[in-house]
Amino acid sequence: MLSLNELWFILVAILFIGFFFLEGFDFGVGMAVRLLGRNDLERRLLINTIGPFWDANEVWLLTAGGATFAAFPNWYATMFSGFFIPLAVMLLALIGRGVAFEFRGKVRHSNWKNLWDWVIFFGSLLPPLLWGVAFSAILRGMPIDKSMNIHGSFTDYINVYTLIGGIAVTVLCLLHGLIFITLRTTGDIQARARNFAKTLIYFVGLFLVAFVVGTYLSTDIFARKGIVLSVIYVAVVIALVLAGLFMNKKRDGFAFAMTGIVIALAVGSMFIGLFPRVMISSISAANDLTIHNAASGSYSLKVMTIVSLTLLPFVIGYQIWSYYIFRKRVTEEHLEY
Repeated sequence: MLSLNELWFILVAILFIGFFFLEGFDFGVGMAVRLLGRNDLERRLLINTIGPFWDANEVWLLTAGGATFAAFPNWYATMFSGFFIPLAVMLLALIGRGVAFEFRGKVRHSNWKNLWDWVIFFGSLLPPLLWGVAFSAILRGMPIDKSMNIHGSFTDYINVYTLIGGIAVTVLCLLHGLIFITLRTTGDIQARARNFAKTLIYFVGLFLVAFVVGTYLSTDIFARKGIVLSVIYVAVVIALVLAGLFMNKKRDGFAFAMTGIVIALAVGSMFIGLFPRVMISSISAANDLTIHNAASGSYSLKVMTIVSLTLLPFVIGYQIWSYYIFRKRVTEEHLEY
């Protein structure tokens, strides 16, 4: 039977998977505003594809952070203090992105709209890039002392492996977003999004393979969970190949599901590789943070479990309902942003 510590580790993992699955296509669409949209109308169409969803999708990140804080306060404290600068930049990017969605249409001037389009682009580019770098650094190990404090240098955060991880997450989100665009639009912009995705998928595969190789060379997780991770990464390759095949057949819904599976497996593999650790110390294994020494007390975990399992079905049900209500494709006649 699962202990409460294990249960909450799984719940945190699920919340991060949900965040990257849902917010991943938001980020991809945000990047596509500049990369795909050729004029103001097309950019408005792209923004409106995620208009009803982007703010609710970000709640998954808030919930993941809140769950980490409540269930594993030492993990939260070490990670958010040690990665303060990249996480602060990511937060500012998300804030700027949200402001840009609302302010872009307030003034009918090309320079005004162009400014906010770039804010949307960078506000969508930086979060997946920084999360990829941060998670890669966590897998590689950070110099954590016995007091659970990180004393990292620049190269502990930024190196070849973490940059590959950041780029891999970014291009995967862009691919996920492009396929989402094909589900929500019609005509020329839909065709161009599909063609862009068909080209991009090769780069996604390249960076994912590079990341797996880097993970094998730079971390210890293959030594600990090699068989399980190998199965997961094979499944990632299969899902990515299927996504490409479905795109060629214009089965965009299935292609979107496949890229979603790639994201879920990739994020899940990180947590599987870490378990039972939550932060790896490059100084000494004795300084590793685990689901035991980083966790709250058993009573706190018990109360949180009861409350969460009571409320979670309503939250998930509401989000499913909202996606159902706004399931139709976006057209020029129905533009809110």
